[in-house]
Amino acid sequence: MTSPLAPATGAGAAAPVPCPRSAPPAPGPSQPVTPSPDPVQRAVGGARLATAGLVVPPGAPAPPRVAATSWLVADLETGEVLGGCGPHEYATPASVQKLLLAATMLPRLDPAEVVTITAGDLDIEPGSSAVGLVEGGRYRVETLWLGLLLRSGNEVANALARLGGGADGMTGGLRAMNEQARWLGAYQTHAATPSGLDGPGQFTSAYDLALIARVCFDDARFRRYVATREAAIPAQPGQHAKGFTIDNDNQLLYHYPGALGGKTGYTDLARHTYVGAAERGGRRLVVTLLGADAVDQRGWEQGAALLDWGFALPRDASVGALVRPGATSASAPPASVPPQALPGGAAGAEDSGRRALAGQLRSASLVALAIGLTLLAGALVVRRRRLRAATGTRAHHD
Repeated sequence: MTSPLAPATGAGAAAPVPCPRSAPPAPGPSQPVTPSPDPVQRAVGGARLATAGLVVPPGAPAPPRVAATSWLVADLETGEVLGGCGPHEYATPASVQKLLLAATMLPRLDPAEVVTITAGDLDIEPGSSAVGLVEGGRYRVETLWLGLLLRSGNEVANALARLGGGADGMTGGLRAMNEQARWLGAYQTHAATPSGLDGPGQFTSAYDLALIARVCFDDARFRRYVATREAAIPAQPGQHAKGFTIDNDNQLLYHYPGALGGKTGYTDLARHTYVGAAERGGRRLVVTLLGADAVDQRGWEQGAALLDWGFALPRDASVGALVRPGATSASAPPASVPPQALPGGAAGAEDSGRRALAGQLRSASLVALAIGLTLLAGALVVRRRRLRAATGTRAHHD
């Protein structure tokens, strides 16, 4: 069996096969700086996945043309990867990052607990997606999960990260999310915000999203939440706020037979992102896609087309595998990422900062020592010249 952390060699190092695209990427904001590609991290799940291009099983029909810059289709049960386009290419997640929040916090939070929304929870980007929770309002944690997964509430993401972050609040929540990503083997994922709103050093990959989604769909509560089509948000009499209902914005549920749910995402930087899962003929498949433009198909429609392609493949079709949580932790490669993207989030950044500071101090000490020695040598030369000049003058006047 191939090691899940074996770097690509041979065929894996060949020129990538171009991915079938429905249209060239639309011009958008400049892409953020991402870590340098790590050949070991890019081969997690199998050497064939370490490509910027298309990877499909031998003899498989051509996948549909989609506008996404990267995508992956995998079997949720067996973990077999059926195909992909740039599976390990860095991209910006947008709200599909909320799945990492769910994978991290679902085991930590009691769904029956009633919690209070703070002003900090409501501090989100103006105009971004929100459920409509109110400061001081008291809601069950289960209601928060429904608001997160049905309506992509960014204020809900802040609240869940704060509640699950312990004494460190949201900072602790982000740190836990990044630790969870590393444990899952999602080495190309780093969260800078709990909601997926764009932040510095925030990235993921289609492969990593599949790892995260698989863990989410293993949780019965998650499956129930993402399959819910409508939920009630209770009134808050103390805040003079009426109750209301929300519906699920994942159109796959309404238009794709066997749909299990998933998550939509969009920012100007990330473009459309999508994760969706469905069941057919006793198989459960998941599709993840990043960097999609809605040219002739919306994100969920591109996902549906890829799911159709995956279900048409034989059950033993495979180009790699989704590693199980913890399977690669013992031999995890060193992170070649910016300081803010180190495992453990803020704590990792602080440790890195301390190490960098220590290195800078050592370098500064060596530079200072070199300068000091240079100045001392210069002073000795000047003194010697002055002594010689003084000696010569006295001899001339005697």
